[in-house]
Amino acid sequence: MKKITEEFNFKYQKQTKDYEAFTDKNLLEELRYKIIDNLIKEHKPVKDINLQIKEQIKAVTKDRNLKNIEIDYLHDLINNEIHGYGPLTDLLKDPAITEIMVNGKDEIYIEIDGKIIRDDSISFINDNHIIRTIQRIIQPVGRSIDISHPMVDARLPDGSRLNAIIPPLAVNGPILTIRKFKTEIFNIEELLRNGTVTPYMARFLNAAIRAKANVIICGGTGGGKTTLLNVLSGLIANHERIITIEEAVELKLKQDHVIALETRTKNYEGQGEVTIKDLVINALHMRPDRIIVGEVRGGEAFDMLQAMNTGHEGSLTTLHANSSRDALNRLEAMVLMSGMEVPVVAVREYINNAIDLVVHIERLSDGRRKVVDISEVTGIEDDQIKLQSIFAFNQTGVTENNEVLGEFVLYDYQPKIYEKIKQRGCDDIADIFGDKNE
Repeated sequence: MKKITEEFNFKYQKQTKDYEAFTDKNLLEELRYKIIDNLIKEHKPVKDINLQIKEQIKAVTKDRNLKNIEIDYLHDLINNEIHGYGPLTDLLKDPAITEIMVNGKDEIYIEIDGKIIRDDSISFINDNHIIRTIQRIIQPVGRSIDISHPMVDARLPDGSRLNAIIPPLAVNGPILTIRKFKTEIFNIEELLRNGTVTPYMARFLNAAIRAKANVIICGGTGGGKTTLLNVLSGLIANHERIITIEEAVELKLKQDHVIALETRTKNYEGQGEVTIKDLVINALHMRPDRIIVGEVRGGEAFDMLQAMNTGHEGSLTTLHANSSRDALNRLEAMVLMSGMEVPVVAVREYINNAIDLVVHIERLSDGRRKVVDISEVTGIEDDQIKLQSIFAFNQTGVTENNEVLGEFVLYDYQPKIYEKIKQRGCDDIADIFGDKNE
């Protein structure tokens, strides 16, 4: 992965350098617009489109003093516009780019290795050009976007997730965000190599998953929650019946007995919606050994807790939260907001009985992702759910190159979950906790 990224960075830097050396960037944009406009007006057979592109470029550049590299660049722009997805074509193909963010016609950002950078080498002609590109991308999945339906959230054929919002909701113009689908499958060894977890943390999480601990993974947007969920889900035994529930399928499990369920949005008549909550309820009737919910956001939280409390051990899910404590607070709030007439005390008891571990993963300021806290739920005291940290990452500063400094910590504490791990015959972590006082 590092090699791919280095190759991309070299290519990206070279591409940007070449672009900056162009004589007149505004002229290239003007010529691009003119050529596309001419192609639309000609209405010639599509089979001759490549010849038409060459003829148009030759016609509009014959009196211009353009470099060969500028003409090649112009040809690539037009070709991508006709056969691909306009300025985004190369970005969508590149495996090193994990996210694409279009904030305006000439304001495009990309994410590489967890770092967001602005790409000044590409641009759209105008806002309508952005909207046409969005429409072309989502057309194969049966979605549309226009003034009457100015928002769209869709999963693309390759698994990437697209979100777009246009005027009048987006005041300053169309906004497009694409989180690209990762083709590689991460495993615990990969997280170790990246420094996301330590060997002790990896072994503990492995034992906890095999012992059917109920786990919540929390963090911010782009923090790596889904990747970690995929890794931990991959530790489940091959013979178990696993049901995954997601808004857009992202999990890639290799076990033999995996049933993937996906939500469905409303149609134009406002009907046909199937929510996470609906699928969680249905999954309970499908004889699951494990239920994995891609992300808990609302009323399904109560049903998820019920499942965990009624024999469906080893369930996993993620939710947005800034800390392990915040994750439990959010979970409590989601249950209370679901419309269920359940007292707060009962909700906290439900959470206490259902959740074993809370794993908080975070994207640090230098772009690296680390598991910064692994805590267990230890009971209720003074009407509050108690959390006890087992592992943590303590940041101590940053280097001159803005690389985060810090250290992982193993607390001098034997977790309650260790007893469950031993009882399930998964006690290969005795050297980590076996000699600690109860």
